[in-house]
Amino acid sequence: MLDRRIFREIDSVTILLMVVVSIIGIIFVYSAIYFQAAQFVWRQIIWLLVSLLALLVAIMIDYKFLISISIPLYALMNLILLGLLLFGKLVANTRSWIVLGPFQAQPSEVTKIAVVLVLARIFSEYREDSLSFKGFMVSSAVVGLPAVLTALQPDLGTALTYLPILIGVYILTGMRKKYVAIMLVVIMVSGFVGWNYALKDYQKKRIETLLTPNQDPRGAGYQLRQSKIAIGSGGLTGKGYHKGTQSQLRFLPARHTDFIMAVIAEELGFLGLLAVFGVYFLLIYRFFSTVWVSADRAGVYLAFLVTMMIGCQFLINVMMLVGLFPITGIPIPFLSYGGSSLLANFLAASLVINVRMRRFRYI
Repeated sequence: MLDRRIFREIDSVTILLMVVVSIIGIIFVYSAIYFQAAQFVWRQIIWLLVSLLALLVAIMIDYKFLISISIPLYALMNLILLGLLLFGKLVANTRSWIVLGPFQAQPSEVTKIAVVLVLARIFSEYREDSLSFKGFMVSSAVVGLPAVLTALQPDLGTALTYLPILIGVYILTGMRKKYVAIMLVVIMVSGFVGWNYALKDYQKKRIETLLTPNQDPRGAGYQLRQSKIAIGSGGLTGKGYHKGTQSQLRFLPARHTDFIMAVIAEELGFLGLLAVFGVYFLLIYRFFSTVWVSADRAGVYLAFLVTMMIGCQFLINVMMLVGLFPITGIPIPFLSYGGSSLLANFLAASLVINVRMRRFRYI
């Protein structure tokens, strides 16, 4: 039974900020694809309500219990990812989705939550001064398995979002220099093998476009070029809501998902973009602040790894829009259109809220 004192500790500020960011996303999804607004906007509103309900249910469950069932949950999610590779339906050239009639879900998003829970379980009792070789290999394997399965779907963008979780573990455990060197060697070898044997031609083009953005402005460089035009044309105060030419005339691709921030920049301008950034940064700060007040190591790992996962995904998307990162199909948490992503991020945030609610219980 839930202790009433814990119920009073629900972090309503963080929940409100998440809802505000999600509503901003819905508002600009409507503007970006007004000609299909009824279909997409109502679906996103329903997903927001479902996600909020799921969050409220999840925070009622003690995070200690969630950690205790993390290993079977992790195994189940990886089996689902493997099953998608073997039997999944091809949607948008990937086998990333479970399709049940009109319902679609992306298990790779939820799998990240299982990864965070397993890592919190492993390292909650960790007493080494720095990351041991065993810890280095185990943490890398825990993150690497679902990341590889996701990349094979192929969904390279989502696979990359697992990396901040692993970096978060390395930061918290104090990784030694020799492991940094090993990791760099692995990255270089993986890059060589990936470039020559794994990456498809369109993926190589996106990386080449990052280095030479004007090489193919109507092909591989089209998305980046239109994104920069949209952001730059917004000026200081923007063109006005529902008046952005790049989005309204459909020059800007994926404007309701990966490039939703470019739509905001064009219609609200630099000042409006700063305001949205401010709300988002406040949300990330609330997540980070939970790390400092956590009552135990497990809570520290949960809060920090979730914050790394959400914060880095936001940073990568923004860098992608201005040509500082290859365009890899990484949406902005809470803001971009996508039901599975929204639900997964609300559930991930519920872990942070869960830790803050119970910060006095385990002292």
